Amino acid sequence: MGKARPAELVLGSVQLGLNYGAANKTGKPSRAAALRMVDRAVEGGIEQIDTARAYGDSENRLGDALRARHAVRTITKLSPLTELAIDATREQVREAVDASISESLAALQRDRLDCLLLHRAAHMSAFDGAIWERLTERLEDGSVLALGVSVQSPEEALTALEHEDVRHIQMPFNILDWRWREAGVIDRVRERDGVTVHVRSVFLQGILAAGEPAMWPPVRGVDARALVKLLKSLAKDFGRESAADLCVAYARGQDWVDGIVIGMETEEQLDANLRLFLRHPLSPADCARVEAKIPRVPAQLLDPAQWPKIF
Repeated sequence: MGKARPAELVLGSVQLGLNYGAANKTGKPSRAAALRMVDRAVEGGIEQIDTARAYGDSENRLGDALRARHAVRTITKLSPLTELAIDATREQVREAVDASISESLAALQRDRLDCLLLHRAAHMSAFDGAIWERLTERLEDGSVLALGVSVQSPEEALTALEHEDVRHIQMPFNILDWRWREAGVIDRVRERDGVTVHVRSVFLQGILAAGEPAMWPPVRGVDARALVKLLKSLAKDFGRESAADLCVAYARGQDWVDGIVIGMETEEQLDANLRLFLRHPLSPADCARVEAKIPRVPAQLLDPAQWPKIF
């Protein structure tokens, strides 16, 4: 069953708190610039913002920027909990979860978290389930309004979707990414009622939109020059203004996607992305035509964590 409207733009805020991204040439903006950009994003119609405990001072900046804008929905992520020893007790785990939630509430200047995701899908079962158990208790006491999982792989997504309390999935997805379709994740999402899906990495850390083969990681079996040329050609064929426009239009053409998380560090990028979301998405038929022309790329390219370390 299709969505009532095409996927909306969700402001990704990792760049507001950290230097992040292969295509990031300007670095982390100043606090004043970050607050101004969030204000402009909300004025431009953005209703949801993605953040995380691990994104430097992103939550703090959002708390200041959104102090008087409680209608804006924030989706944050639990701390990676790297401070916990492998043999941590159940009580230590619960205290760490509570500490992360308290820190997010304070930073975001809210009395409840709109949506809290696990930053690591493995935490669903880690410590004999103590993390997830505590999160569901916080869901019941009203301090967290919805729970979800940020996943990296189809296997993680399928596991998360088996949990009734998972109401939000965030996952990487882009015009080259065949993994989710082949693993049955998209079919499973369509079967689940009441699950919101946000996709990230539609530009694959910027390389799909940049049009510069030299920016691509040296992954065996990937002809960056040919792929850049193909994306430009497809953009022209479908009447899109750029490869970035094509990538967004393709993602918005997916009936199972509710939101597209795009990180930005400048107002110019914000303006460009807002313009892209004013354009119509690709139709299902056009999406199928695009998929027929895209070669099957190595899975390594689709996961930046697996890119060569020298890159």
